[in-house]
Amino acid sequence: MILPATDYRAAHISAPEEPHKGLDRLAHALTGCYQRRSALLRNMQRESEQIIQKSLTLRNMSADRLRERLGNYRSCFRRRRTGYEKNITEALAVMAEVSERTLGLRPHPVQILGALALYRGYLAEMATGEGKSLTACFPAILSAWSGLPCHIITVNDYLAGRDADEMRPFYEFCGLSTGWVSSTMPTDERRIQYEAAVVYTTSKEIVADFLRDRIKLGACQDPTRRLISSMMQSRVRRSEGLVMRGLDTAIVDEADSVLIDEAVTPLIISHAQANEQLQQSCIIARDIADKLAAPLDYSLETKYREITLTKTGRTKIADLSSSLPGIWQGPSRREELVIQALTARELYKRDKQYVVQDGKVVIVDEFTGRLVPDRTWKHGLHQAVEAMEGLELSDPGETLARLSFQRFFRFFRKLSGMTGTAKEAAAEFWLIYGIPVMKIPSHKPCIRTYTSDGIYSDQQKKWEAIVDEIEIVHKTCRPVLVGTRNVKASARLAEFLSERGLKFNLLNAINHKEEATIIASAGKRGAITIATNMAGRGTDIKLAKGVAALGGLHVIATERHESLRIDRQLFGRCARQGDPGSAQAFMSMEDELLRRFIPAPFRQALSAALRKQAPGSRRAAEHLFSYTQKSAGRLAYRQRREVLEMDTWLAKALSFTGSGIEK
Repeated sequence: MILPATDYRAAHISAPEEPHKGLDRLAHALTGCYQRRSALLRNMQRESEQIIQKSLTLRNMSADRLRERLGNYRSCFRRRRTGYEKNITEALAVMAEVSERTLGLRPHPVQILGALALYRGYLAEMATGEGKSLTACFPAILSAWSGLPCHIITVNDYLAGRDADEMRPFYEFCGLSTGWVSSTMPTDERRIQYEAAVVYTTSKEIVADFLRDRIKLGACQDPTRRLISSMMQSRVRRSEGLVMRGLDTAIVDEADSVLIDEAVTPLIISHAQANEQLQQSCIIARDIADKLAAPLDYSLETKYREITLTKTGRTKIADLSSSLPGIWQGPSRREELVIQALTARELYKRDKQYVVQDGKVVIVDEFTGRLVPDRTWKHGLHQAVEAMEGLELSDPGETLARLSFQRFFRFFRKLSGMTGTAKEAAAEFWLIYGIPVMKIPSHKPCIRTYTSDGIYSDQQKKWEAIVDEIEIVHKTCRPVLVGTRNVKASARLAEFLSERGLKFNLLNAINHKEEATIIASAGKRGAITIATNMAGRGTDIKLAKGVAALGGLHVIATERHESLRIDRQLFGRCARQGDPGSAQAFMSMEDELLRRFIPAPFRQALSAALRKQAPGSRRAAEHLFSYTQKSAGRLAYRQRREVLEMDTWLAKALSFTGSGIEK
């Protein structure tokens, strides 16, 4: 029998507040600036140093005595009596000593500083290699001592399983169980893992399990409704069939990726439903689209990724559809189908947005570079891409429930996170999630050096320069990590290196199974590693013996991204924990960033100036890339804000269901 309180917590969610508008938004933004003030950081720095000093006095204390102390603190946090948080300093000091005894890791003051920031609801910006995995354990223990669910969100299954296993002795000494949930786990195993005090998982898995639980609850998502239903029907509560035991605290690793880059993509629970008419229509639409050409029949707006039919195009589609039956006689529907086919042809490129494996279209996450085989595009777009590739068309899915990651993470009563790149999105984190960003200083000074950007008139010259740079650095025996934007670019670079006789490791969405191994060995003497955006986030690149004396890891970015944060993520792979390292970016006037946002005539003119080495042309190109990157960032931010407003509207529209999720 499940207790009423347990039943209530299993499905209760904190209703997120509506986005602020007008003067309220300005006041809210000012509050965020106040919450990020440097005085708070200095106060927590002093507190963290005191904690470390206290932990050093416990070195001679017996293990039994340490357990006894932790047990007392756990009882205090479980009861949550007035003033219980005064014990945080003492509790963290004991944990610091226990960490060294169970894991062989004594935290640095900056790690304790990060732990304090996380526990108090901040997003901690911590540099790569500063030990974020251990840092997350301290606030997780404090939160889990309350008896309420605590989830640590990572970017992939490997990291979730690795951190749960490595940190388990620490948690067990503190009286807590640890679990982890992966994409391959069956339902019964998931339920067992979610019973643990601290659960490691990915954003996709926790949102999917949350939605499946909401579907099971149906109309009885409100605890009062469930109580009445159980009294009227049976003594078995609806929550007994749920996988999760509720939401309360979440600590998000690589928070900028999870809460910003991927947050606007909705997770959809659906089941395949045969629709032969749609499949036939996609094939016909592909054939009609093949007879259309830009700009006569349609215009392509690359900046907003939109296609608009011209009057000539509409007339041509009507003529080509005149003998077709059914839906092809309605102008709106036939034009919609053809635009979908044109969208697939013009905006979705193989080895960029997707790959083809075993005769199926598999989507590539553009932010992480990883395959997402269980994700499909909606509204027939997936079938349109399959038709374009000449593959067997899959059955479209019927949506059972959907929820954006952005809205889901606002359900948590207590949300915090860590990442190496947060300051650019500090205002957005505060606006959407109410999380202030705190930059945690590194344990050792960063001595990364930046080489001036290489800017070229065209792609061919850029790739030649990149290969030359790799060869020059390789001759010094320094390791090189090259970041590419997509699978196609990584394969192209691999061909160039092979032609030069250079050996390398390739890490992309197709060749990703040994991700952790490849990235972990990227710091070896003379190693050359090509990686897409994923670049092994969450796995440290440790320098082999003698490599630091050579200058450390050299990182090359083959083009700029829409977000400066992604560039910083790549550069952050080198010069960790005081190690030497260097970084350089290469760009051309034909890069995707400029092609999407800058008109062709302007790009061509600047490209010609660069070829002639005209005075001021390089400076103009630098300003153009900076301007374009900022413009792309502003556009992406507006799009995410629109998703937030749509989420709020949906919550109001669906308030009668008690779910706040779209069905």
